[in-house]
Amino acid sequence: MIYNITAPINKKIAGSILLPASKSISNRALILHALSRSTLPIRNIAHCDDTDVMVKALSSSGNAIDIGAAGTSMRFLTAYLSNTEGDWTITGSERMKQRPISILVDALRNLGAEIDYMENEGFPPLRIKGKALQGGNIHLDGSVSSQYISALLMVAPTMTNGLTLTLDGKIISRPYIRMTLKMLEEFGIQAEWNDNVIRIAHQKFNPIDYEVESDWSASSYWYQICALSEIGSEINLPGLREESQQGDAAVAKIFEHFGVTTLYTPEGITIKHDRGSQRKLQLDLVNQPDLAQTIVVTCCLLNTPFEITGLETLKIKETDRISALINECAKLGYHLKGTNSSLSWEGDEKAKNQESPILTYKDHRMAMAFAPAAFRFPQIEIEDPLVVSKSYPKYWEDLKTVKFEIQER
Repeated sequence: MIYNITAPINKKIAGSILLPASKSISNRALILHALSRSTLPIRNIAHCDDTDVMVKALSSSGNAIDIGAAGTSMRFLTAYLSNTEGDWTITGSERMKQRPISILVDALRNLGAEIDYMENEGFPPLRIKGKALQGGNIHLDGSVSSQYISALLMVAPTMTNGLTLTLDGKIISRPYIRMTLKMLEEFGIQAEWNDNVIRIAHQKFNPIDYEVESDWSASSYWYQICALSEIGSEINLPGLREESQQGDAAVAKIFEHFGVTTLYTPEGITIKHDRGSQRKLQLDLVNQPDLAQTIVVTCCLLNTPFEITGLETLKIKETDRISALINECAKLGYHLKGTNSSLSWEGDEKAKNQESPILTYKDHRMAMAFAPAAFRFPQIEIEDPLVVSKSYPKYWEDLKTVKFEIQER
């Protein structure tokens, strides 16, 4: 399937968009809710592929779990099942079977888990013999995905000897680790994080009534749309909190570079395009890697040269996002330079007519980051557009509410 996207004729955008709930918070809340054996509700839970998979897995009476393309679910459930009595298997899509998980498996084995690889060493699917973990002291490279770290931290209170986790070297995605520790605290768990060492003793969870806030990652596409629209455009985004647990709340500060300001209200935020974009952007996204696609595409469309670092985890996401951005931006005439952890562009290239549909590589963020390019490329084509269901199922419908036209071909 291909969607043909046309931007509004009147490029001064106005509207109010109810964003999805945060899937990062939702998935953590589901694991912590299960660990606390709570019968209280989780309110405003995200309704998207990643979270739906987690809900299904935690409520299933079966022992075989297929999480599809949900990387967060694979990592969180691997730790949870290792610590849950029973014999389990967990698998996923073909892409999931190519995403490494040995770092987490090795760590769990060192803490007492029994996990075997069912096909290729170091990759899903996994066979797990769940039991109470002993816990203890382990080291992890601080530059690994924060999802490995969060997976371990969430089950740490149930380990007989608790967990002392030492993170070696540079620690990336600190906001996601802080999010996990903050949510553990809300569920009654005390933790210590001093320098590069996190300690969590054996403790009991407190069941609580929990409400999930709206998704700052999803807001980034509306910041992008606001930046690409005419000065004076204004969009309301209820449900977002200024004092958020989400690292991607940094999007508000980042998009000031593109002339977008943020007003915080009791109901959420209002964003407004009130001036032009500044020149070259230099940015370290080590703590907000999921914003990379939105920011890169925005820079190209506004002819803003950039150098973005801190992208170490992008190659093991839903796709190799560095290569995907280089390939798809080239179709529009923007030739990026990339390394294993950075992307840059010198600007001043002339955009050209789209050569072929933008490929999404089964990656929701590719579809959503490129759709607003319709402002510069009339009737831009996006391949496999329904991939947005992974995190933001109503994305296309929300675009229509601000007068984007979307045709299937």
